[in-house]
Amino acid sequence: MIYNLVAQAAESTSKVPLVPQAHPTLPTSTQISYFFYTFGAFIVVGFILYILLFYFLRAFFRRTEKDTALLILGILQIPAIAIFLFANLKLSLTQLGSGGIIDWIDRGLTALLIATVTYSISLLFTEAVVSYLKDYARKTEAVWDDVLIPLLQNFIPVIIYLIGISLFFSTLGFDLTGIGLAIGSITVVLGLAVKDILSDFFSGLVLLVDTPFKFGDVIAMPNGSIAIIKNIGIRVTKLYLINEHCEVYTPNTSLGSQNIINLSRPTTHYAYTIKVSVRVDADAVVATNILRQIIIGHPDTLGNIDEKIQYLESFAALKEAEGDKLSKKEAGRLRLLVEKEVNSHIEKIEESFEVFVRQIKQLEKGGLTSEELKNIQQSYLEILNLVGLVIITERKGKRVKSWLDEEQNTSSKQLIFLIREWYKTWLEDPDLVFEDQRILPDEWEQKIDLLKIKLNKLFQKVSNPGVDETRLDDYSLKVVEWLNDSFKESNVAWKEPQVQLTDIQGSGMQFSVRFYVDNIQLEHWRRGDRVQNEVRREMVRRLRQAYIYTLG
Repeated sequence: MIYNLVAQAAESTSKVPLVPQAHPTLPTSTQISYFFYTFGAFIVVGFILYILLFYFLRAFFRRTEKDTALLILGILQIPAIAIFLFANLKLSLTQLGSGGIIDWIDRGLTALLIATVTYSISLLFTEAVVSYLKDYARKTEAVWDDVLIPLLQNFIPVIIYLIGISLFFSTLGFDLTGIGLAIGSITVVLGLAVKDILSDFFSGLVLLVDTPFKFGDVIAMPNGSIAIIKNIGIRVTKLYLINEHCEVYTPNTSLGSQNIINLSRPTTHYAYTIKVSVRVDADAVVATNILRQIIIGHPDTLGNIDEKIQYLESFAALKEAEGDKLSKKEAGRLRLLVEKEVNSHIEKIEESFEVFVRQIKQLEKGGLTSEELKNIQQSYLEILNLVGLVIITERKGKRVKSWLDEEQNTSSKQLIFLIREWYKTWLEDPDLVFEDQRILPDEWEQKIDLLKIKLNKLFQKVSNPGVDETRLDDYSLKVVEWLNDSFKESNVAWKEPQVQLTDIQGSGMQFSVRFYVDNIQLEHWRRGDRVQNEVRREMVRRLRQAYIYTLG
């Protein structure tokens, strides 16, 4: 059956005349003159438009720093010449009449125009649209776009070219009906043969919708190995196994049916537990205090910063200074001092928001007067000053547009400045690897962008509340909630180290030490392993020093 359909399609195609069946007529000298006159006029107009678009408009966008617009102009500069030339020839060709070779040339020009436009649209999508979407994705908290963009980048150009090729051959006069039927029949047969591949494809789409992870997330595999999400393909998901230093390709159907443990959510902090045994005749209180001081004293664990700085000096199992690099102790101490300022500043902002919310709740009863709204706006400006944002106002005729942006001369008393100082100080950590020099700035600059977006949205509500004047307190509380949950915790008391005496057996006491490592994505995802090793070594040293001998 398929053979007959293909044969019929080929037969119907072979019957299509390559040249339209019309009696050829030669154009007159007047028509030729009009052709060259029209073609020349269009060339002049096109040259003027080209100068306006690709020189004056480009200079304008450079002043306004519109990167996407500049990218689009750069992509279209060469294709635009071809499109204009083919369109010019096609329009000028009407001056030569119709019929015979004229119609064939007209069809050829239309087909070339379709091919050039198809190529331009595909190039625009893969270069400009995808670039814009990636920049936009950085400014959102949603994770689906991290998966969707690569899929769009792979599939949309294929669809564009399929449509363009179909239009190209249809314009030339080929009848694609028979070929379409044959392809449809073949597709049904192939669909039955590759049902497992299709199942993996649709499982990939389900992973896209559910978004249980994003690229770069650390997940635990069913066999206990730790893997990094690298890419979600049409059929398989590419994972990087940390311990084995290799890539594994898991079918989407298989991955979608597993219980996925995402170690990177809700934060990159990860809890570790170490079992420690000491002699049964040891002082349990002394042993507990020593173990707690060891965990608190490590610069890469979470805990009270004042205590961490206090016990850091006594932690011996840390990297010493080498060359122009700081020692681990000094780098850790400097980072903790800046982080203390960051946490203190976030607490101050949260307290200011609490006062701000109470003010709104008190004034919003019965609606806000213009004077009350001004008081609320003034209070919000004080919060923005703590963050390091100012109001930018732009007037266009009678329209006035206002938004928030970073203050040019930020000071050490503003949150955005402190955050940048903090991660720059963190980059001095001698244990970090080369890729961490990109990971940390990217992570925190993205969070700063999200902070500005959320405060901007609240600013627009506070400036023109409209029907939302009784909900300003709800919007403010959402910002505070996000600030603590997704930006940075100012207080991690519940994540402080815990030391528990869990069992006593024979001649030994069993202690369980639980602690959080600050960011397991650093050091090529081996930060937690290093911290555990250093903590164990320090436990052995300190317990032996106190004559509390470890048993295992």
